[in-house]
Amino acid sequence: MLTRDFLMKADCKTAFGDIEESILWSPEQRSASLAATLAGRPDQGPIWLFGYGSLIWNPAFEYEEAAPATLTGWHRNFCLRLTAGRGTACHPGRMLGLTEGGETAGVAFRLPDNGLEDELALVWKREMITGCYLPTWCPLLLDDGRQINALVFIMDSRHPLYEANSSAEIIAPLIAAASGPLGSNAQYLFSLEEAMEERGMRDDGVAELAKKVRDHLTLKANLSTGLA
Repeated sequence: MLTRDFLMKADCKTAFGDIEESILWSPEQRSASLAATLAGRPDQGPIWLFGYGSLIWNPAFEYEEAAPATLTGWHRNFCLRLTAGRGTACHPGRMLGLTEGGETAGVAFRLPDNGLEDELALVWKREMITGCYLPTWCPLLLDDGRQINALVFIMDSRHPLYEANSSAEIIAPLIAAASGPLGSNAQYLFSLEEAMEERGMRDDGVAELAKKVRDHLTLKANLSTGLA
């Protein structure tokens, strides 16, 4: 499991698996991206970060407040080919991004003022290993009615690991088969489904995909035991 301690100590060249050198970002590239993002802050209020995937149940950074929130104009999409972490180049899985359209229920985290850049550097080390996302300031509506600006990691469709076809039929067998140093791709999906259910959030795409992945895993288990 990805932990704060793991992230702090991790060598990005090796800790997540075999990442292609041409797409691996250096610490300097991550620092420059973080600085540019902070320079574009829309206001000087607290910095909020929107979690829509594993950040929901395993943020691994310090925060002052966590609140259910809705992002309008973007939806969850398993559109990132996963060749490290929970997948490999030989057996790639799929990871979440956000693509245009619809809305996404997630969790907004208000980051502490003290040590802010250290926490964000940890986030960048986690999310921007290959620069696959566009860190973007977006308006969020919290469930209690507050409207805030938050930092959101949106999929960069120009990235070489971006996959346009993310239909459940195509990606379910990939997710069912993929695993890597951080665990299985299927467990990531099931953890997301469970975390959302616990918080009363619904995403029909996640539910459909989880069902298809379970079906693939059941079929594989039955074949291995001669029951199919």
